[in-house]
Amino acid sequence: MNHQACYADSATPALPLHLLDRDGYGAWRATQPAAVTAWLDAQDFQPVPGCVALLPGDDGIAAAVLGVGDRLDPCSYAHAPAALPPGAWTPAAELPAAELAALQLGWGLGGYRFDRYKAAPRAPARLRLPQLDEEALELLQATARVRDWVNTPTQDMGPDQLEVIARELASAHGAHVEVVAGDSLLAHNFPAIHAVGRASHRAPRLIELRWGDVSHPHLVLVGKGVCFDTGGLDIKPADGMRNMKKDMGGAAHALALAGLVMARRLPVRLTLLVPAVENAIGPDAFRPGEVVAPAPA
Repeated sequence: MNHQACYADSATPALPLHLLDRDGYGAWRATQPAAVTAWLDAQDFQPVPGCVALLPGDDGIAAAVLGVGDRLDPCSYAHAPAALPPGAWTPAAELPAAELAALQLGWGLGGYRFDRYKAAPRAPARLRLPQLDEEALELLQATARVRDWVNTPTQDMGPDQLEVIARELASAHGAHVEVVAGDSLLAHNFPAIHAVGRASHRAPRLIELRWGDVSHPHLVLVGKGVCFDTGGLDIKPADGMRNMKKDMGGAAHALALAGLVMARRLPVRLTLLVPAVENAIGPDAFRPGEVVAPAPA
């Protein structure tokens, strides 16, 4: 998904959006005409997350009110892109910088759609702000990457694709990647990774990415990259296997976090480890009760 599609540039005409929580709703309501308060009461509007009301005007929609909870919690605003009609919206009142950043991030999170295989049924409502917060954009981009990778079915997200992702991150940020794959895992004393992935036609591997100054504190991220988990010959029932493409979610989070660390050039020495396998069914699949042991010296 193009997360920038959730935002409008400063020149785009936008309707006012009143962001209302329980603490401020009474005071705001007291400033509104009787027709507006009666309209809100008729819709049973409450200043809580998930609640939206449109305010009519002479030419259609004049504004909207959006219920929120914690104003510093991005999730308080995440319902807006889908709940509001398509078009651009802008806060009706000036907000502190921290609230603007939370609003921006929450809006982008709520506007996320996985559209690799099928277009979204409608475009999200867009948010217009005086200026976009770069840190919030970086967090949104990292989160969207995780969601895209986890949502991708296994035929397009196997151990080899995780390796490609790691190499692309390394190329973008000047990191170094080493990969131990297939039977070489045994020679390097990684028998468990080999055992879990040995029955697949896609070789298991250990992906290692290194970045940063060796004099900085060492940060190690480890992400589980089981791209699909059948259970091997301990085969799961259908309801337990349906979403096993998500068993590589740990790897997705670790990869995206590593990308964020490198993009922000944090003062750390980063090591990322992703054991990437597909736990498939086959004549050489891992069996219940097997003992995984290192090769004899």
